[in-house]
Amino acid sequence: QVQPVQSGGGLVQAGGSLRLSCSASRSIFSGSTMGWYRQAPGKGREFVASVTSGSGTNYADSVKGRFTISRDNAKNTMYLQMNTLKPEDTGVYFCEVSGFWGRGTQVTVSS
Repeated sequence: QVQPVQSGGGLVQAGGSLRLSCSASRSIFSGSTMGWYRQAPGKGREFVASVTSGSGTNYADSVKGRFTISRDNAKNTMYLQMNTLKPEDTGVYFCEVSGFWGRGTQVTVSS
């Protein structure tokens, strides 16, 4: 199983929180920079956040201060904690690990 496995997501009211998880095999997880992307209805896929093997992070301006990306190398799992969610955060969220993509998980934020 090379494709990362995603979990989390769902429906939440504006201002709420959700956490996404992305688990991958050790062979592609170790030493990799990985990230989260999202695709809103009718739009292209956009970068959300990334984390390096040393846990350095980078965020899209639209999510800075609200989202936190992290990784647990012992569990081969990456997380995206999303707080203060807005309706414009709605979309399908994908994780990417060493060029392998998860299947995506729906996040819907109601106003």
